[in-house]
Amino acid sequence: MSAAPENQFHSDLYGGRLTIDVDAISRNWRVLKDKLGGKSECAAAIKADAYGTGQKEVGRALFAAGCRTFFVAVPTEAIALRQVLPEAVIYALNGLLPGTSGPYLEHNIRPVLGSLAEVKDWIALCKSSDRSLDAAVHVDTGIHRLGLSPEEFSQTLGDAGMMGPFVPSLLMSHLACGSTPSHAMNRRQLELFREVTAPHAHLPRSLANSAGVLMGEDYHFDLVRPGISLYGGQAIDDDPNPMTPVAKVEARIMIVRDVPEGDTIGYGAMHTAKRPLRNAVVAAGYADGMLRRAGSTDERPGGFAMISGHKAPILGRISMDMITLDVTDIPEHLLERGTYVEMLGPNVATADLAAYAETIDYEYLTSLGRRFERVYAPLT
Repeated sequence: MSAAPENQFHSDLYGGRLTIDVDAISRNWRVLKDKLGGKSECAAAIKADAYGTGQKEVGRALFAAGCRTFFVAVPTEAIALRQVLPEAVIYALNGLLPGTSGPYLEHNIRPVLGSLAEVKDWIALCKSSDRSLDAAVHVDTGIHRLGLSPEEFSQTLGDAGMMGPFVPSLLMSHLACGSTPSHAMNRRQLELFREVTAPHAHLPRSLANSAGVLMGEDYHFDLVRPGISLYGGQAIDDDPNPMTPVAKVEARIMIVRDVPEGDTIGYGAMHTAKRPLRNAVVAAGYADGMLRRAGSTDERPGGFAMISGHKAPILGRISMDMITLDVTDIPEHLLERGTYVEMLGPNVATADLAAYAETIDYEYLTSLGRRFERVYAPLT
C-alpha cells in the first residue's frame, strides 16, 4: 500500500500541525552568505528531507534566493532534488556505491568520493569517457568517518598518470568539533586541510559547515556548506543563536483532567503529583518526533510546551501518541478541547527541547511531524 499524500484530509482530522517557513530558511541562508563577504560561495545542506522541512520546497526557495550548490546524503535524495532544480549543482555526500555511476551521470549528480576505492572507480570512468567527470574528493582530517587518509589523498592527487583526465570539482573535509570553537581539534583540522590541499589550491576547497561559517574567514575557503543554521538550529553550543526559527509544531488538546496529590502520571508511574494538578493531554508523541527522553520523572524535569504565553511542563513519560502537560496555573479559557499547543517553535527553541532529551536539535528536526498536517506559511 502506498503512503497517503500529505494533507489529503480535512485539517480538523490531524492531531497536530507542522508549520514551515521557507522564507525564514532563505533569510537564514542570506545571513550566512553575508558573513562570507563575497569571498566564498554559500551552498546549502538539504539532506534528510532538508532536515525534516521538505527538500523540494526548501530547495526551490533557496535557489530563488540565489543558492546554486546543494549537498544531500544519498543519490535518491539527489535525483529527487534534480527533478525540481534542473540547473543546480548537486553533491551526494555518501559517495559512490558499487554499480551506481550510471544514475549519477544520467541525472548530473556529483558524488563526494570518500575512499580510495571510490576515487579509483571514478577515475576509471573518466578514463573510459576520455574526459573529466565532476566529483568532489573528501580527505579525512580527523573525524575518521569518510575520506581518504591524508597520505592517500596526497599520493593519488599528485600522480598525474593515475588521475588521468579526472580533475576534482571540489576538495573537501569536515569538522569534528565545530560546535565548540575553542576545541583544539578545529585548528588541527584546519592546518592539516591547508597542508594537504596546498599543492591543489587552484581547485575549489570546502571545510566549513554551519559552525565553520560562524567561526570566521580562516575556515571559509572557496565554498561553505551550512546545514543546521539554515533551519534555525544552534550551530555553536555556548553562543547566542543568530538564526531565525523556521518550524513550529503544534498539537491539539484532547482532554483536561484533575490529578490528585500523590497520584502518578503516565507509563511507569515515573512522575508523582506533588500537589493537586490539572493536566492536559495533547495529540503528539514520540511517533511524531517528540522524543521520549524529554519526559519528566520525580528526579528530573522534562521539557515544556507553550500555551498562549504560559509555560506548560511535560508530566511523566512521553508516549507514542500522547503527551501530558501541567496546566494547573493556566487560565481555563485557554484550554478548550481542540486548542493548538506550541510544542516547538519561536517560543520553544529546538535546542532547549533537545537539551531536556539529552540530544541535539538535528535529531528533533529530522524526526518531526510524520502524522501532522504540514503547512508552508510564515510562523505566527
